[in-house]
Amino acid sequence: MAAQSATCSAVGPSYSSPKEAFENGPRETIAYVIAVVPDQSRPDYLMTIDVDSDSPTYSQVIHRLKMPNIGDELHHSGWNACSSCHADGTKLRSRLILPCLRSGRLYAVDTASNPRAPSIFKVVEPADIQARTGGQAYLHTSHCLPSGEIMISTLGEPSGAGRGAFFLLDQDLNIKGPWSEESTAYGYDYWYQPRHNVMISSQWGSPKAFCEGFLMEDVIGGAYGDMLTFWNWKERTIMQQIKMHGKGLLPLENRFLHDPDQAQGFTGAALSSNIIHFSKGEDARWKAAIVLDQPWLKVEGWILPEVPPLITDILLSLDDRFLYLVNWLRGDLAQYDIRDPAHPKFVSRLWLGGVAHPGTSVKVKEGMPEDTPTFPELPEVQGHKLLGGPQMLQLSLDGKRLYVTNSLFTAWDQQFYPDMCQHGSYMLQIDVDPVQGGMKLNHDFYIDCGAEPDGPVLAHEIRFPTGDSTSDIWC
Repeated sequence: MAAQSATCSAVGPSYSSPKEAFENGPRETIAYVIAVVPDQSRPDYLMTIDVDSDSPTYSQVIHRLKMPNIGDELHHSGWNACSSCHADGTKLRSRLILPCLRSGRLYAVDTASNPRAPSIFKVVEPADIQARTGGQAYLHTSHCLPSGEIMISTLGEPSGAGRGAFFLLDQDLNIKGPWSEESTAYGYDYWYQPRHNVMISSQWGSPKAFCEGFLMEDVIGGAYGDMLTFWNWKERTIMQQIKMHGKGLLPLENRFLHDPDQAQGFTGAALSSNIIHFSKGEDARWKAAIVLDQPWLKVEGWILPEVPPLITDILLSLDDRFLYLVNWLRGDLAQYDIRDPAHPKFVSRLWLGGVAHPGTSVKVKEGMPEDTPTFPELPEVQGHKLLGGPQMLQLSLDGKRLYVTNSLFTAWDQQFYPDMCQHGSYMLQIDVDPVQGGMKLNHDFYIDCGAEPDGPVLAHEIRFPTGDSTSDIWC
């Protein structure tokens, strides 16, 4: 199979280095946010939100781009071009790629013609994707590649059986076929680093299982993953797999350090609720170690006797100084200093929801973090109670503003946070000290997804047209 170019210089889209993006990147003024209709009675849509504090429409949804189909489950998003092809002056960050988790459809949105009112550029139907990729379905992560191609990770087959695979599209959204002839038992996220000839992929589970909600019996029965897979980037083959067992259940988001010289990064394991540090050893073999472990809450009055914190997203600041993680069920957002990546140090924490906060019928007996021995009262923002738990993160280029949404996946939202599905989710903004650390909730910003014109929606992934802390990869 043909090798991929790993050459990058400085003439194309985005930024030449993480340092340039961090120090000189523009402040974000709008954000594109996924909006999912929980009962599938209407199409999902893309919200354009004004995040410019000097704007008269600050903290408002200024445009809604409805998809032409119902039941897609928009989930993650990515760009057609980013810093990975900075060497190519013919490329432009102009289209937001929206893979659909349930339908297996893919949308490309034109964000260049009118950034404040984007439009659909192209729809790629699931039947076409399956026919050209050997039956790939349940689309998840989208990344732009140094070659100018777009790669999508997939989680299963049309039957709902699990299979982790990838396929490629060109800039016109024509399907080129599978990225590799190999696949894994389950799929989820991926991140590549051409300088070290590696890609890491993670695992959620079988779509048959997770699309129906969460059952611990499915975990015991092997329907969820616990494996990190390291791929040879040039050859597109699996070179190493690390089984994490009980210490890496449901490994979800992968983040290499942004500095492309660094052959290390982190994965958040959702169910086991710990942070895995992966790195390349002197023998050129990859290794993985738990560097942050979180106990489950022991509780009364919940569906189980213990509540896993459930790390559903992690994010690194562009200067590789801080790691942020969210515990969706426990309800907190935490910040860690990772200047020594193998030994993260706790810095600060905010409580933004959860299943066991005061006011619920759940009683916490033990298992709270040392810095917060008892569950605090939750803040209200502009008179709104914070339903659900913090789930999806996006950080400004300069590391000063962290944005948070609280929907994970509709079937799980309905199971664990039915009130959020009924009343709509939120989008918050956190002020961050990018030098000393520390976080403060910005009470001037609040997006009430329960006040949408056609009814409540669930907010998920966040993107900025000028770049962000999770879509740009340097090589």
